Amino acid sequence: MRPLRVLVTRRWPEAVECALGERWDIVVNRDDTPMTQVGLAKAMEEFDVLAPTVSDRINEEVIAGGDRVKLIANYGVGFDHIDLDAAKAKGIAVTNTPGVLTDATADLALTLILMAARRAGEGERELRAGNWSGWRPTHLVGSALKGKVLGVVGFGRIGQATAERAHRGFGMTIAYFAREPKPEAEALNAEYCSDLQDLLAKSDFVSLHVPGGDDTANLIDARALTAMKQGSYLINTARGGVVDHDALAEALRSGHLAGAGLDVYPREPQVPEALLGLENVVLLPHLGSANAETREAMGMRALANIEAFAKGEDLPDRVA
Repeated sequence: MRPLRVLVTRRWPEAVECALGERWDIVVNRDDTPMTQVGLAKAMEEFDVLAPTVSDRINEEVIAGGDRVKLIANYGVGFDHIDLDAAKAKGIAVTNTPGVLTDATADLALTLILMAARRAGEGERELRAGNWSGWRPTHLVGSALKGKVLGVVGFGRIGQATAERAHRGFGMTIAYFAREPKPEAEALNAEYCSDLQDLLAKSDFVSLHVPGGDDTANLIDARALTAMKQGSYLINTARGGVVDHDALAEALRSGHLAGAGLDVYPREPQVPEALLGLENVVLLPHLGSANAETREAMGMRALANIEAFAKGEDLPDRVA
């Protein structure tokens, strides 16, 4: 029997790469730059397992490239960059790495809330440019968090973890929008909103925690932004496609929104041009899961799915 061949499309933490190499025949993209669609399509004929990341677009054309790959073991919880229908049609299983990045992403959401509210990005840019003239009472005045309403859009693991940090750590009041009420919300005395517009209208800060894909594309559009409170803040650690960035830029320019904090974008690594010149938006380079412990745990979770596949067992994190 030939050894299982695994393609790792980007560099993973060293401990995970070593663990993979001890078990199977692995090839790692050591250049650590995004592979081309042609290269990914070719891999479908040369490997048994494709282990991509969010930076890889595994579309119908890639999947049609060959018949050997039978598992796409995604490194990450989001999988909207993978054409699940095309994979299913070819009998290819798809897995992800849920749970292990909940705390890291919730921490990052709070980082963005604090940076936007306290105008930290503006302050650092001013200081580094040599333009700080000293302390004064009216300089870069931002917003307090205590007593403010945090509206959480999507109340899964990460949304709940963000809400808990905001409520217990900063004294924020929690409201949330989801398909149905969540029992976990009771411990936070969180208010359920069945209508998104209602949530937006009552929130001082809105934090997005919904999956990407067609169902949530431009969920926060011009209409939704208009519904938000004057002087409120938008935070996105979910997926870039959830927000209409042209409409967001206009809301920030006009002053309708006081600020925003973004960690994700529709066509990464490109950042919407309309946002780059705005002072009142914090822009981070997709750091949601970027701590050493989490990135290693994500890799080990992907490894567990590959191991189950190799043994013919049920996949622990199958999404398709």
